Amino acid sequence: MRKAAAIIFILASGLVIGWCAGQGSARGPAAPRPVTPRGALPAAEQSVVDRFREARGSVVYLTSMAYQQDLFSLDVQAVPTGTGSGFIWDASGHIVTNYHVIQDAQEVEAALADGSRHKAKVIGVAPEKDLAVLLLQDGASAKLRPLPLGTSSDLQVGQSVMAIGNPFGLDQTLTTGVVSALGREIQSATRRRITGVIQTDAAINPGNSGGPLLDSAGRLIGINTAIQSTSGSSAGIGFAVPVDTINRIVPQLISKGRPVRVDLGFDPLPEGWAASNNVPPGIIVGRVRQGGSAERAGLRGLTRQGRGYALGDVILGVNGSPVKDMDRLLDLAEAEPAGGRLQLEVLRDGKRIRMTLNLEPGRI
Repeated sequence: MRKAAAIIFILASGLVIGWCAGQGSARGPAAPRPVTPRGALPAAEQSVVDRFREARGSVVYLTSMAYQQDLFSLDVQAVPTGTGSGFIWDASGHIVTNYHVIQDAQEVEAALADGSRHKAKVIGVAPEKDLAVLLLQDGASAKLRPLPLGTSSDLQVGQSVMAIGNPFGLDQTLTTGVVSALGREIQSATRRRITGVIQTDAAINPGNSGGPLLDSAGRLIGINTAIQSTSGSSAGIGFAVPVDTINRIVPQLISKGRPVRVDLGFDPLPEGWAASNNVPPGIIVGRVRQGGSAERAGLRGLTRQGRGYALGDVILGVNGSPVKDMDRLLDLAEAEPAGGRLQLEVLRDGKRIRMTLNLEPGRI
């Protein structure tokens, strides 16, 4: 049996050697195939390439740090706790990002497109709009290039958009898509609704937060802020705070460190009281503060009547737009210039009347 197996092995080896020899005799000279010229990129494709090249230098990779003490050496060191994106706002080194990107950071490091890393100081936050402004601290070596600004007031569903950011730490990532919808609402860290939000199907993932959303001209039209997903990754539904909101709030954060708020001069009753008291949806005026703008406008609040209370005025509309809650009223008030005024439509004793509320600076 051993002899027969050896003979079979020798015969098989000979067949393999013979096959290999035959293959070798069939080989000849070979060279890489020539490349077929593709010609110029289509105009639409080339435009995306050009816009990315122009904008990539304005996008910043942010790393949030927290201080931790070593249990053995007792040394304190900064440990990365999260990453996100941002973009250059001006030549002075201001960077705009989302508030939630730097919310718990004790130190922030900004990596520019040229690879240089710099400490960045948080100088202003608007949690209710999910916006924050940082300032580069140690002298950026690269020439800072602010993004050109667009407007979100004339956006149309179907417009092409580009998102640039650092998803999952992969810096300088470009995704493209369209404006999927306008006028969406998302919730901020303070649980106040952010209105007028842009919905896009350009892929947005963790790490994209704070990065720019651009139109086909390469102009900033929004800041990528949130996704809606059951898996935590892009599902084609992303949201961006519109640039008109950014352009209004960011200068206030740079100059004052916080948004300039207005004092409406009254406190509203909790939402839901309108429905439970059989009045149209609106804002029920609760307490009118003495000497405030609401009192001067003539607004009436909740008043004691016998053993109970009588409802005050119900604000149904502002500047011709219906309002159903304080978030909407605050949005309209904060969008007004300093010293502006609101035209109110008020329900009083079953009748609709109009009055003017002059806005005053202050905190609500």
